[in-house]
Amino acid sequence: MGRAVPQRDRNPRPMATQARSWHADRPRECCGLVGIRGDAEAARHTYFGLYALQHRGQEAAGIAAAGGRTLRLHKGPGLVSQVFADRAALERLPGTAAIGHNRYSTTGASSAINAQPILIESKRGQLAAAHNGNFVNAAALRGAMEEDGSIFQTTTDSEIVLHLLARSRAARLPDAIEESLRHVVGAYAFLFLSPDMLVAVRDPFGWRPLCLGRLGQAPVVASESCALDILGAEYVRSLAPGEMLVVDGGGVHLRHLPAAPRQSACIFEFIYFARPDSRIFGRMADKVRRAFGRRLAEEAPAEADIVMAVPDSANTAALGYAERAGLRFEIGLIRNHYVGRTFISPHEHERDVDVRVKFNPVAGVLRGKRVVVVEDSIVRGTTLRNLLRLVRGAGAGEVHVRVSSPPIRCPCFYGIDMSSREELIASDQTVEQIRDFIGADSLRYLSIEGMLGVVPDADAMCTACFTGEYPTDVPADFHKEQFDRAGRAGA
Repeated sequence: MGRAVPQRDRNPRPMATQARSWHADRPRECCGLVGIRGDAEAARHTYFGLYALQHRGQEAAGIAAAGGRTLRLHKGPGLVSQVFADRAALERLPGTAAIGHNRYSTTGASSAINAQPILIESKRGQLAAAHNGNFVNAAALRGAMEEDGSIFQTTTDSEIVLHLLARSRAARLPDAIEESLRHVVGAYAFLFLSPDMLVAVRDPFGWRPLCLGRLGQAPVVASESCALDILGAEYVRSLAPGEMLVVDGGGVHLRHLPAAPRQSACIFEFIYFARPDSRIFGRMADKVRRAFGRRLAEEAPAEADIVMAVPDSANTAALGYAERAGLRFEIGLIRNHYVGRTFISPHEHERDVDVRVKFNPVAGVLRGKRVVVVEDSIVRGTTLRNLLRLVRGAGAGEVHVRVSSPPIRCPCFYGIDMSSREELIASDQTVEQIRDFIGADSLRYLSIEGMLGVVPDADAMCTACFTGEYPTDVPADFHKEQFDRAGRAGA
């Protein structure tokens, strides 16, 4: 096991100063990947696949397409619909192969220069790459390269692999990719596109999901199966940890990277990230999520009248809780889906408005009721506190919070934007303190044993954010913007 990040000696932070906007108080998503080769409408189909994966990243989007001997790229900040608002952009991406990327920044600032795919020119010709995950040894690798004269155009760790590829003397691209990836440690699902081939690869630990499908005769790869569904593509299987899929004029070829000491699929994909209708790691996310809710009801029953969810990500777990508890499931909060993720409230009274803009309680459901509120996870707790105020303000008599995951006590270094203990309320607060802060009558979490008891292949899951037992060594000074000028100045 890797060593845990040492916790700084400090007094517990004042909870009243923790307030953030809604999306700063959630586990932030990873990125979304789509790739296809052998399809006359490759860019268009990649575009629709990215739409289905919009939940995995809202900061930027892009598509690189291979037409003849040339790669063309269109990318920018914003949602897929914004980046491709001019439909002529897709017409400028001809070809029968394409890769696409939705970005949420887990390394590197949220800026236009960090949008992906990244397109380079090297001795191998043009190459585009898209990445989901984080390297824990990125700082050491990049520092050594910069000392050796390398010039970086972005502040993401993804670009490191492209520098390694440019230095490789391997004759064939798949060999160069494998050689380059041997140098990095951490989580990755990668797509590479050259004029001749599409390459998809998962890291040997298997942190991030990647599945294979088929649209007619064209192989399709995507982070989640919902991207296949929107295309009408057939789901084939999940790529195995360390598996490399090479698609060229000769068909589909498989190879494998050296095995890792253990498999470490991110359990947060089941808890929160994946769409419930997606198949990830070979399993349907909604079935696992409902099982979390049922086990939570067994471990943490409550004397209550109704069960409701914090929409939308906790809906499935709440249904499982209500089913096992024998309580009626109700829609107690209505979420406004048309509020942009750029809505930021700098002042305390505006933060309350932030929550009210996004959620509205259903008073007729809540008035006079003892309510179980099911949430999938708690990061800082500030948004949940404001939501419970809404629930009580609508007349709920009692509010019991049940969380369908264990307390998040430790940072993540493998692709979730939780890279410091200061972000995590459970890192230095007891369950009772958190209950008092959010204003609940009771608070219970799903136990680690209970969570793993319902997950298929539990011994192949990464639970480091709950336990602090990291599958690799991790840097003590890691932070999201470590390669940005401001980040370096503050390091």
